[in-house]
Amino acid sequence: MALRDIIIHPDPRLKKPASPVETVTPELRKLADDMLETMYDAPGIGLAAPQVGVLRRLLVMDCVKDESEPARPMVLINPEVTWSSDERSTYEEGCLSIPEQYGEVERPAEVEVRWRDLDWTERTERFDGLWSTCVQHEIDHLDGKLFIDYLKPLRRQMITRKMVKLKREKARA
Repeated sequence: MALRDIIIHPDPRLKKPASPVETVTPELRKLADDMLETMYDAPGIGLAAPQVGVLRRLLVMDCVKDESEPARPMVLINPEVTWSSDERSTYEEGCLSIPEQYGEVERPAEVEVRWRDLDWTERTERFDGLWSTCVQHEIDHLDGKLFIDYLKPLRRQMITRKMVKLKREKARA
């Protein structure tokens, strides 16, 4: 396993829809392992392949926050929301590609998601709470959408300017 560099917004790769995964290969397994390691190291609760420069429909997540509970790392290949509740919830979201910036995003409170796992077995699960927010946020990445796209234009522009400045500072360092 290896840590991967996380792409920082603005970057055109973060705005492109990702291609479906056709089959599980050793390279895809390594990507999933690297993404989990990168996500935990960041630290974060979700990471989509486009965030590490791979435009494939793959995401990883683990929303277990309680240290006394076992971790629940998940790898979702070609995930799709098959149902969403009418009930809405609002979370203050952040993103590893938009460090230290947050914004309130309203999404369906519950979603049902279908995906394939690393054994290419089809899975379906209903998510609520933080898990629901996280999986929707990560699927948005696969569609070329960022959480700031839900914010008012002025707030989005302000965050983008901060990210441009951050990237300039990192480039100089």
